[in-house]
Amino acid sequence: MVALPGVDPAWSTYSDVPSTSAADNPGTVNSWHYLDNGPQLSEAGTAVRGTLLCVHGNPTWSYLWRTLLARGVSEGWRVVAVDQLDMGFSRRTRTFRRLADRVTDLEDFAAALSLEGPLVTVGHDWGGVVSLGYAHRNRSHLAGVVLTNTAIHQEPKQPIPSLLRLALLPGMHRLGTQTTSAFLDVTHALARPKLPRDVHAAFRAPYRTRADRAGIANFVSDIPAAPSHPSYATLTGIAEGIRTLDVPSLMVWGPRDPIFTDTYLEDLTRRLPSADVHRFEDAGHLLQEDADVAGTIFSWLDERFPPASREGTASTPPLATPSHTFLWHHLQERSTGAEQGSLAVAEMGRNGIRRSLSWRELADDVAAVAAGLAGLGVGSESRVSLMVPPGVDLTVLIYACLRIGAIIVVADAGLGTKGLSRAVKGSVPDVVIGIERALLAARLFGWPGRRISVGTLAGGKRALRVESSLETLRTTPPGTFENPDPDADAAILFTSGSTGPAKGVVYTHRQLSGMRDTVGGTFGLGPGGALVAGFAPFALLGPALGGASVTPDMEVTAPRTLTAQALADAARAIDATAVFAAPAALRNLVATKDNLTPSGTEALGKVTTVLSAGAPVPALLLEQVQELLPAASLHTPYGMTEALPVSNIDLEGIRAAEADAAGTMPGAGNGVCVGRAVQGARLAVSALSDDGVPDGTPTTEPGVTGEILVDAPHVKSRYYRLWRTEGASSRTAPWHRTGDVGHFDGAGRLWVEGRLGHIITTPGAVLTPVGLEQALEKLEGVRLAAVVGVGPTGTQAIVAVVEPVPAPGRNRRRSRKPVLADSVLTERARNMARTAGIELAAVLTVPGLPVDIRHNAKIDRTEVAKWAGAVLAGSGSRIP
Repeated sequence: MVALPGVDPAWSTYSDVPSTSAADNPGTVNSWHYLDNGPQLSEAGTAVRGTLLCVHGNPTWSYLWRTLLARGVSEGWRVVAVDQLDMGFSRRTRTFRRLADRVTDLEDFAAALSLEGPLVTVGHDWGGVVSLGYAHRNRSHLAGVVLTNTAIHQEPKQPIPSLLRLALLPGMHRLGTQTTSAFLDVTHALARPKLPRDVHAAFRAPYRTRADRAGIANFVSDIPAAPSHPSYATLTGIAEGIRTLDVPSLMVWGPRDPIFTDTYLEDLTRRLPSADVHRFEDAGHLLQEDADVAGTIFSWLDERFPPASREGTASTPPLATPSHTFLWHHLQERSTGAEQGSLAVAEMGRNGIRRSLSWRELADDVAAVAAGLAGLGVGSESRVSLMVPPGVDLTVLIYACLRIGAIIVVADAGLGTKGLSRAVKGSVPDVVIGIERALLAARLFGWPGRRISVGTLAGGKRALRVESSLETLRTTPPGTFENPDPDADAAILFTSGSTGPAKGVVYTHRQLSGMRDTVGGTFGLGPGGALVAGFAPFALLGPALGGASVTPDMEVTAPRTLTAQALADAARAIDATAVFAAPAALRNLVATKDNLTPSGTEALGKVTTVLSAGAPVPALLLEQVQELLPAASLHTPYGMTEALPVSNIDLEGIRAAEADAAGTMPGAGNGVCVGRAVQGARLAVSALSDDGVPDGTPTTEPGVTGEILVDAPHVKSRYYRLWRTEGASSRTAPWHRTGDVGHFDGAGRLWVEGRLGHIITTPGAVLTPVGLEQALEKLEGVRLAAVVGVGPTGTQAIVAVVEPVPAPGRNRRRSRKPVLADSVLTERARNMARTAGIELAAVLTVPGLPVDIRHNAKIDRTEVAKWAGAVLAGSGSRIP
């Protein structure tokens, strides 16, 4: 065999294997080629923990699994990667091999090599089907199953993927798959990023001639596209048989695969419901080339089949499980009590309250819609994507879905078109309920799920594939429902996407109720209160807390659209005492305060509590907001989608913390003070090593900078289909590792210093960015600042990128040209940094720093660092 990048020549092995396949004549012996790291393990004297039997698909070969073979040597796992017959460098049999033959072939091979337990099958593409067929029929020594982008079932009414349909066309099939290398080349082009030239050549090596590619053509011909196909019965038998596989299983997926989409992953998870799943969001069909599949598989093997030498590690005892009432507890109480006729939920229009429901009306509406959904077959474990703006309709739908045990999927439009579509497709909803714009997107982007409309449709139900409407559901006679299991999944809430692709965060009913109890207990919110929900994540909490709630006249997914007058109108409409608003909304309140009417000023004067979450809020901004809401206690709780809230501090607390930071209190300063843990929660940090890795034991010792850890009843259950991400975040259970970095001061208050991914590692020091950024933002003429590291880890230079305060009446985005800061600003910034012992390598200015879509506040430091490095190297100038 020719030299191949990433392959040890010692792995390459041939073996003559007697065939029992019906495709071969009796007595046939086939020459199999395979890659095997077993001899290396023997030479090293390594105890073998088990064997991975890896099966490629079409048109790849055993080369696909080279990273597993290399990693397996150090991990103590024998890895045997076969070339299926007629593929790779195995024998060209000149016979047509059906799926049943290929399963038998694999059995013959495993028997010839005496591959017995513990054995884990690993498959990709049609090799996934073959490996599952083997697993189904050889359970006695089967230890586990690993699958990567494959399909085990094809709905007869659904067409197969377009690329496969094209390859099967009579006029194209033989030409595209065998006569030419078109099918081969298209498959290789699916790699993300593009395959290196030598790797591409290695994948092509066994398929140089037309005769070499006969197996590729036959493999495509054997796709069971319809029940009449000869291999359909075999495929169906395997698909049904694996439902009883009782071994650990892992599915590693590339969702950007145009062939095996998330629809096939969804089918597999229903057949293997206990499987662990990890989706590499940016990976495609050849995910072994796109992502760290080997690392993920071996991490999973370590968890499922731990080495005998592994010692148990001490962990922090978990918090006691609190008592639980469902999220709709207060709704039911108030709908039958003396308050049943009082306002429960409202939404504002330009001329006042546009819609509202009393507690009785809300309960009746929820009961009717719940019954209507149940009548359509929506129920326990059904995933329902809600694409409805915050307000009356969304409130009704949320509680109706939860009441029947359905799982609500919430990914707001603030993610942008691309991010929103990725989130919806990744959650594979059974039902999409949305306004017309959302249903148009569902049709355009091919979102899965049945469709239910909300509001008037201009385009027509048939065009949008709508089978019912919220208005129709509301006419259903109310039903009665048993309460779901408190520990069953209740919601998948997507993160903002400010630190990478948005992640689905799974909450159980118990955890949602824990969030309600924490918010209510920490901020004194409960039955009888009235709140303005100007921040989308809090839109569902009003009825849960037993208080009236109103959505102001704004685009809730764009927080900076909330004006002072709109807030005042909403507050006056329900005599609100509490306000939830994002930091960007607070900025706009201050910017639009001069338009307040006298009655608006009076309404804001009655508000007693303001909460602003999602990003740090400077004390100066809070002081400006205080002038608008003079009677309000201003709180800036710290939290994340995975645990909201985590800690709390008010304006007075911030002032006290900053006063201590100016004095001598240990650990104060260098970041944003976010206060102390909220009711029922506890916090700690895991100290950073000298190279910025958080490997310390949990501590609350003052002045120790590390990754922030949280434990609370309302912390998420897990990340949705992100097994690897979940493992990293919960590896020190019961703590959730937030990915944020901070420290405690001498008074026990938590200070946030940035994200783990934004740590700057200079020669001999680890720097966190937030403290210096805050200092720079106090300089005259600076609106926002980002401090980033440029260069290799461990030797990074520190660069400040600032966004100047725009001149009055000037669009801050008009100019797109980055510049070095002028000498005055540069000197001021460097002097400011030197007071903290930091030397800035450069100071750059941009018209506007990139911020996240949802909060309009979190700076994308990763993108800024990439851009700053390019600018300083003279190779780029596009604004990030």
